[in-house]
Formats: sequence, structure tokens, C-alpha cells
Amino acid sequence: MTDRGDQQAISGAASLIRSLEESGVDTVFGIPGGAILPAYDPLLDSTRLRHILVRHEQGAGHAATGYAQATGKVGVCMATSGPGATNLVTPIADAHMDSVPLVAITGQVPGPNIGTDAFQEADIVGITLPITKHSFLVSNPDEIARTVAEAFHIASTGRPGPVLIDITKDALQASTDFSWPVEMDLPGYRPVSKPHAKQVREAARMLTEAKRPVLYIGGGVLKARATTELRVLAELTEAPVVTTLMARGAFPDSHPLHLGMPGMHGTVAAVTALQKADLIVALGTRFDDRVTGKLSGFAPNAKIVHADIDPAEISKNRTADVPIVGDCREVIADLVVAVQSEHAAGRRGDYAAWWEQLNGWRKTYPLGYERPGDGSLAPQQVIERLGRISGPETIFAAGVGQHQMWASQFISYENPYTWLNSGGAGTMGYAVPAAMGAKVGMPDATVWAIDGDGCFQMTNQELATCAINDIPIKVAVINNGTLGMVRQWQTMFYGKRYSNTDLHSRRIPDFVKLAEAYGCVGLRCESPEDLDRTIEKAMEINDAPVVVDFVVHQDAMVWPMVPAGVSNDEILAAQDVRPDFGDGEE
Repeated sequence: MTDRGDQQAISGAASLIRSLEESGVDTVFGIPGGAILPAYDPLLDSTRLRHILVRHEQGAGHAATGYAQATGKVGVCMATSGPGATNLVTPIADAHMDSVPLVAITGQVPGPNIGTDAFQEADIVGITLPITKHSFLVSNPDEIARTVAEAFHIASTGRPGPVLIDITKDALQASTDFSWPVEMDLPGYRPVSKPHAKQVREAARMLTEAKRPVLYIGGGVLKARATTELRVLAELTEAPVVTTLMARGAFPDSHPLHLGMPGMHGTVAAVTALQKADLIVALGTRFDDRVTGKLSGFAPNAKIVHADIDPAEISKNRTADVPIVGDCREVIADLVVAVQSEHAAGRRGDYAAWWEQLNGWRKTYPLGYERPGDGSLAPQQVIERLGRISGPETIFAAGVGQHQMWASQFISYENPYTWLNSGGAGTMGYAVPAAMGAKVGMPDATVWAIDGDGCFQMTNQELATCAINDIPIKVAVINNGTLGMVRQWQTMFYGKRYSNTDLHSRRIPDFVKLAEAYGCVGLRCESPEDLDRTIEKAMEINDAPVVVDFVVHQDAMVWPMVPAGVSNDEILAAQDVRPDFGDGEE
């Protein structure tokens, strides 16, 4: 290596590793292979990067996502060309849907071989173009450092999201001059963060004039680190707050202004508040179908204030009466000032009648569940006790399905960044690697993965990664022996014809033996009497990963529910129980 002023002649691979170090990366999740192998050689010498060797590239991607969601930093994963890269597609798509800052680095066959169907060649840039903020193909070693800097900037600014860097093997092997910092070249990429003052003032005026407002809070509030500002706004206006699946923890569940989660499996009060509102102030959320139900019937009498950092989201699904493009933290801070000005001028919202209605719905239709008559474990009880015993500082990562919904309903989220899940993509197999990544990023936190027996069998090989790398996550397998949410739909809409949903996972595999085979502690709980004791035992073990097989009743269902494709007015509080909202009296 020779010095050339402030430049150093090194390999493209070494330039990649140095660039990651200079970008503040401390952890990379990945698996080596032929095309990316040159990068793994200088990685061995790095004292600033911890590489965690996963067992499947999907695990690397979800671990990087969990790390990013828990820490707020950019998650990094690395894989080789062809199947290594294509195994990252699912976590990249997942991060794209949930706006998670992620940089995925893949090796590519040498430049002259591209397009020849070379061994382990796949056009990963073409494959991922629809599911990334940007995808780079780098074939010149001189462009590696600048590309890394640009990738981290794009991933972490504006609306966060995944960025792919695909680097040819010959570029990694060739020599280049390294210097840092680099000058970025991103013409046209200028995300707007500062909201338009006139629009904010109009939103404040509408808030004070409304009779039935709702603050509809999405994951963008968490991404913007705006939870403190949100609480100030809510308490200043005294308007009700609903937090989407992606925003759980953005506003304390115990706060009297919080109505809970809206959506297909939201609380009756939250879903109905949006339906009956005359003003919805949507902050960092996207009016997705799981919240709106049948879009044409959603909140028919509500004016819409929609604030988002991504202008493409505004009026995409529901036309905004007051569109505000900007970072949620700045929007909410400015909105607080504007509302204070309204109050100073003697204009203050009167929501007394609205709160009387809301409290009536909240009292009449609280979240609840029935204990199974045969004395077996109710899955909701397992999750409720898990939240209570673990405490509000615990980080929970959920898979997808019934257990995800119960975890969003029956755990009280008091703090931001304690709830991680695959909201937009609904990715089975997310929980275990995401919990692993969260634990790496927040080593002093207790991290529970709440998984279904179906999801768990997709990525449980990462338990080996956890055991070998001293990442002591805890896993609650909510084992009902079936693909639970699919079975619930078959029960309700397919005449109880249970086609291909029985997993037989109470018998095969034995999850306790599986956990032990992976170097983890395996526990099992089958009765309510043993529930607290089993959770407490798992909580006491902090020097190894723990897997608890909670064998639960098979026919438990998630309620409330708005069936797909119908208006939110059709919400069911329980099976065949349609709430009475006293519409005739309104």
C-alpha cells in the first residue's frame, strides 16, 4: 500500500470495507460466496466492523432490518451473486414496504461476463429496481467509495428505505485510490423536510374548528423521531390518537387520549373514530387498505390533513384537503406552534361531545378474549402475560398472522422502538432474524421474538447464529399446530374447509429438541397454571437464546375484525357481534 497525499492505493474490496467503516457501520450480516469473496478478505482485518455469519441470506436481510428498526441506524447485509442475491429479495421488499433504512451489498460476476448467463449470475439490479429507493451496479473500483456514501445518504434521508449496491468481482479485485470523505453526485435527489407554513396554519385552524377530529399516526412519526412532539400536540389539542400497526409505541398505550390501533384488527373505538370523524390529521401514514377497509366507504364525512415526507403518498389513496410535504418531526413541531397561536387568539376545539361518544365505545367494546373451555392455553393470555412480565422496556419482534395481531393488541407499548414487525409485506419468517438484529443493536435490552409455529419454521436456523455469536434472544412460539390466520379465514369464509393449513407442529418437529439441537434452551408450556412460571424462567436465562413452545388452543380467533373488502362500518367486535353505534340517534 502506498500513500498518495491523502489518497491510498488499495483494492476495490478494501475500498468497500473502508467506506463502510467511514460511514459509521459497526455490524454487517452476511454470507460469503464466489463473487463477493474478495470483500471478505479485508473484512477479516477490520477492527471496526463486526460481521455476523448468518445461515440464510433472508436471515441477513431481516436481521439488518431489525437492527435498523431498533436503533434508527442503517442496517447492512451482504451476499454473493445469483442465489445469494435473490435470497435478499424478500427482506429488501419488506424493508421497502415499511420504509426501513437498509443497504444491501451483493457481489456480481465479473463485468465481461455480465449477460452471458455466467455461473451464479442474476440481474439483481433489475430484479430489485421496483423494491428499492435506488439500485447501483458498480463495475469501476474508483466508484465504490462514492457509491457507498451515496447509498447510505439515500437510505437514511427523506423517506427511509433499502438501497442495493451490486459490485462486480473484477471491480473488487482491481486497484483504486481511496480517499474519504467523498463528493456525492445525486442530481435530483432533494427530499423536502420543511413543511409549508401556510398549510400548517390551515391544519391548525381546521383542528380548532372540528367537532370530531382524530390524529391518525403512522410509522413515519417513529422514523422521524417525533414521538415527543406528538405527545405535546396530542395533549395541547386533546384530540384522540390512533396508532397504526407500524406506529405501535409512538404514543403510550396507557395515555387517556389513545384509542388504540385502527385497521382490520384494530380496536372498535379506533376504527369507529376514523369512520365517524369530521377531520383526520394523518401524520406519516399512507391510508393503506388494512386501515381503510373498502376505500370508497372510509371516513365519508371527514376532511383530510395529510402530512408525509414522501409526496407520492399524499392523495394516493385518499385525496387530501390540506396536503403537507415534510418531515414529521418538523411538521408536528410547527403544528404545535400554529395550534398555540389559535388558542392565543381564543380559538380552541370543543370535543366534549366527541369524547363522550368515544369513551362510550371504548367502555362497551374493550379488547378481550375468552379462555378455552377445555382448560388449554389461550394464545392471547400467553402474549398478555409475556408483555406484563417482561415489562415496557422489552423489544418485541413479531412474525406474521394471528400471533402478530395479538401481540399488537395485548401487549401495552409505552415506549417507541419496542415493537418490530413486517407490516406492509407481511413476511413469514421475519421475527427470529429481526429479533437477532435488534439484540445486536440494543444488547442491553430484553428482546422477545413472538412467532407462530408456521413462521418459526421458515427462519429458525438463525438460532444457530444466535447461539454461536452470543446473541441471547428469547423466542415465544405460539404453537396452535396450524397456519392460524389462514385457518381463521377458512373458518369464516370457506365453510371450515381446512385445506392445507394443518402443520402437525405439535408433533413434528419437537420445538424443545430443535432448540436444544441449535444450542439454545428449550422450554414448553401447555397449561395456564404453568404460564407465569415458564415466562419467568425464560426471563432468568440471559446467557443463551431461549425458545418456549407455548402449546395453545387451535381455534382462537383475532377480534375485532373488519372482513376484507367491506366498509369499516361492518366491523365485528367478536364472531357475529356487530357493535351498536347508535347511528339512528346521530
